[in-house]
Amino acid sequence: MIIKPDNNKLIYSGRIDWSNKQAPVFVFPCTSVKMKFSGDKVKVHVRNKKAYWDNYLGCILDGKQTAVLLPDEGEDIIEISAESPGIHEILLFKRQDSCHELTFLGFELGEGEEIFDLPPKTKRKIEVYGDSVSAGEVSEALEYVGKEDPEHNGQYSNSWYSYAWMTARKLGAEIHDIAQGGIALLNDTGWFYEPDAVGMESVWNKIHYNPLFGSATDWDFNRYIPQLVIVAIGQNDSHPEDYMKEDYNCDRAVRWRSGYKDLLKKIRGQYPDAWIVCITTLLEHDPSWDQAIDEVCRGMQDGKLRHFIFRRNGSGTPGHLRIPEAEEMAEELSAYIEGLDIKW
Repeated sequence: MIIKPDNNKLIYSGRIDWSNKQAPVFVFPCTSVKMKFSGDKVKVHVRNKKAYWDNYLGCILDGKQTAVLLPDEGEDIIEISAESPGIHEILLFKRQDSCHELTFLGFELGEGEEIFDLPPKTKRKIEVYGDSVSAGEVSEALEYVGKEDPEHNGQYSNSWYSYAWMTARKLGAEIHDIAQGGIALLNDTGWFYEPDAVGMESVWNKIHYNPLFGSATDWDFNRYIPQLVIVAIGQNDSHPEDYMKEDYNCDRAVRWRSGYKDLLKKIRGQYPDAWIVCITTLLEHDPSWDQAIDEVCRGMQDGKLRHFIFRRNGSGTPGHLRIPEAEEMAEELSAYIEGLDIKW
């Protein structure tokens, strides 16, 4: 029994390319599809396009999480077995950022098996704009808590354990996670797609944005209206030069603050009623970047715009956040958000 991607009993989440209803493309981390079905196994039809690293599909079947290595290129059929026959719930999700693009081509069940309705999605919606920390990059390298990253090839990255998705779960909210490893605010800075680095100023309103996969395509903001937006940009902007630290009032620093303000104004233009919370993370960085964010936020005089600082902001770890550190961020951030007057 083939379950096509446009079956109305499937539940999707994420900024998805639906230009082909029978082949939706998952680009961003935390993008997912959920199904409730009968039987003892399910086959998943996918197509993968790799840019770099090994690529893995996240799977949670009846609460048990696994990761499945995807092919570098082309189609594959992945078989996932349950522990016993019965009624099961499966969530497939994108563990990584645009190091790959995944096309979901449908499920396949055994003869006579069924697909069932799922509960409706929560009405709480959040959106996150961020970098590798927001994507959960290297989050599963648990032996490296508080340390530099180990050598890796994508196997430790898992958006489920990003502070972003953890925060959404604590709030009981759906998430769109517009997060890309290495990205800075401005083009020509940061690590993403060096030496012609692409910044969040060019990505925030896109579905496809990695030049390795072709032309960029725009997102239709009418498809998803969050009540809360988290902006977590400012970590990679010190590469290749930490100009905010060296001279807070130099031309480049002034240009950055102007660009950050422009991004917030554009987000506000799309979501006039949303709360916007600006943050950086526990990953080590110079506090001048937080000073710059604070200056911009105060200057905008927006009643639903806040700048939040974590207890160990910019000093928690020299490497990416592992699961316990992401949990620490999510605890602090969700508690702060619950204190805001958000009309969920």
